[in-house]
Amino acid sequence: MLTFSDIYEAMRKEKYSENLQMLPKKFLVDVAEYFREKKEFLNKEDDLFSDMVIKNKKKLDNAISSFRDLLRIRKKKILNLAFVSSQTGISKKDFENLLSFEKDLFEELVKSLERAEKNQVADMSGSVKNERKHRLVRFLEDVPEFLGFDGSDVGPFKKGEIANLENEIVDILSKDKRVEIIDED
Repeated sequence: MLTFSDIYEAMRKEKYSENLQMLPKKFLVDVAEYFREKKEFLNKEDDLFSDMVIKNKKKLDNAISSFRDLLRIRKKKILNLAFVSSQTGISKKDFENLLSFEKDLFEELVKSLERAEKNQVADMSGSVKNERKHRLVRFLEDVPEFLGFDGSDVGPFKKGEIANLENEIVDILSKDKRVEIIDED
């Protein structure tokens, strides 16, 4: 069973160490369980001003604060690792110490940094001519909400409304004569 001391100790070790610290596999589950149990205890107590309730409330507040600090410190270290990895090609130092969601974050950061580096090189070489990914359009009729190519909700839009949309969406809407393109090249 996880305790406040365990959470605080994990944060303290992370704070004073240069490298990412190894956390138990079920650390996040255990922390969530600890928070849930403390909240349940506090909700069951009738006397909100008893010493026991006040101590437990303070412990819960401190545990939440320590946990947030732990995650913040780890994210800073992951950002630094991703930057170093994208610049040097040295792959995944401390990778085994990452939690599963942190591994996803690390990989996405490295990909984004590498993509930005390629775009910078392309821009500097002049090989990319301001290729626009969005266009400004005016709606010719009401259009209900729909899913974009990334799975996010787009719209709804009213007739006469102006929006900046992805080229692929603009192409579809303009073929159906639902929009007019305002910022043609």
